[in-house]
Amino acid sequence: MSAGSYVERTLPEVVQQAAERYAEHIAIKDGDVTLSYAALNDARMTAARAFVAAGLKKGDRFAIWAPNIYQWIIAAIGAQTVGGVLVPLNTRMKGAEAAYILEASGAKFLFTVAEFLGVDYPGLLRDRQLPDLEQIVLLSGEAEDTVTWDCFQGLGENVDASVVAEIAASLTPQDTLDILFTSGTTGNPKGVVTSHGQNIRVFETWSATVGLRSDDNYLVINPFFHSFGYKAGWLAAILRGARILPVQSFDLDKVMIQIERDRVSMIPGPPTIYQSLLAHPRREEYDLSSLRLAVTGAAPVPVTLVEQMREVLGFEVVVTAYGLTESCGVVSICRADDSPERISHSSGRAMEGVEVKCVDREGRELASGIDGEIWCRGYNVMQSYLDNPEETASTITADGWLKTGDIGVMDAQGYIRITDRIKDMFIVGGFNCYPAEIENSLCSMPGVARAAVIGVPDERMGEVARAYIVASTDAQINEAAVIAWSKENMANYKAPRSVQIVDELPQNASGKVLKTALRAMAGREGF
Repeated sequence: MSAGSYVERTLPEVVQQAAERYAEHIAIKDGDVTLSYAALNDARMTAARAFVAAGLKKGDRFAIWAPNIYQWIIAAIGAQTVGGVLVPLNTRMKGAEAAYILEASGAKFLFTVAEFLGVDYPGLLRDRQLPDLEQIVLLSGEAEDTVTWDCFQGLGENVDASVVAEIAASLTPQDTLDILFTSGTTGNPKGVVTSHGQNIRVFETWSATVGLRSDDNYLVINPFFHSFGYKAGWLAAILRGARILPVQSFDLDKVMIQIERDRVSMIPGPPTIYQSLLAHPRREEYDLSSLRLAVTGAAPVPVTLVEQMREVLGFEVVVTAYGLTESCGVVSICRADDSPERISHSSGRAMEGVEVKCVDREGRELASGIDGEIWCRGYNVMQSYLDNPEETASTITADGWLKTGDIGVMDAQGYIRITDRIKDMFIVGGFNCYPAEIENSLCSMPGVARAAVIGVPDERMGEVARAYIVASTDAQINEAAVIAWSKENMANYKAPRSVQIVDELPQNASGKVLKTALRAMAGREGF
């Protein structure tokens, strides 16, 4: 796919063309609900008419705070058809975290659910001041001061389809498609602004590289609020005409049953997903012969795991990839014919049409085999950070290179191995965690004077947060109290699993906490 011959598209064009090409082929199967590609397109138009009636204008932001359900997709593509900008919210967020993103994005509409896994989502926002938020719509369930999904869709009955078609036709590939919030070393989540055209091109390229096909049954375990579940999930499936099988929460036994029942062929996810399948005590009781394609990453992938995925689970294709929100989710990817050793020891090479290099502190390109910061340039680089030109300018160079903040080494064939993280980020079960954000939150706990957080190894999650706390004078706090407070005030994957109360934190002459000293301390403590 050369740059000269590539024709950019918008999201409504993609869905319309999928409906024309795949028509009665099943697009989504979610419990008792089955939608063909033609029916999905009709549902998109119904939702789009409702958004027009509700007053959504091109460029307005709408948020979705819900698990993987088919209504999530319809709400997203309906609003995006008439120029709405999607802001996904992590279902593990607490009220304060969600409110911050809703306020920062200026979202006019929030689509959520009455309850999921015991969490009352509307209730978490009941006492929050959100002046830009005009309406909360429940994709499922009912709650006070909200509108049901059916009632919302009914708003569009008097809006002619030609109005939607006219607005959709006015969109360009350069228009903003979504704003995904990611955290940084400042501790405040940053909104990553990306466009229709670039996202569609990234995942046309990604899906072609991994070999996703229209006859694949795609089990989307990764959450829709994450680029892996949204863009490499249902968007990629629509681009290829694959069948989308949403999973609300990972339950190993249910997944094994569904693989057999729905003839699942595609499962992406962190290595823990496949390790769990391999370790299932009754795995041989299930027919897993339909498994064909696996895309993994976000954590080290042992060579033995790649071999077992191919030989024991029967995957024809196993590939690893690397990316970040600022790159629309993808920078590099392995190829289907790469060896288990290459898949295990690298995160692939630059995807087609994207440049990648490793540089020194001055931004000078390094020779292969030398560690440096990974930079990438191409159609995958974000437009900007929302309302943050200074941070944008410090992250994207004048000639278009995105500074990833990750340290890696590139071999002579262009394959990248990630060796460190400049920003101290660590990964908990596939979710990025940023110490500064957790530290800022911990410092708002009564009795905490200072906090420092590092990632420590965990057999099940890969890494988890460990906090070092300096208590305020005369404060009486302990490990259990800090952990309990954390679980009440931040997403569960961010909450420290262990806490050490210390008299002081190791720091350099300028007062910066020495994370290397904390990691050494944790090692001596058995982590």
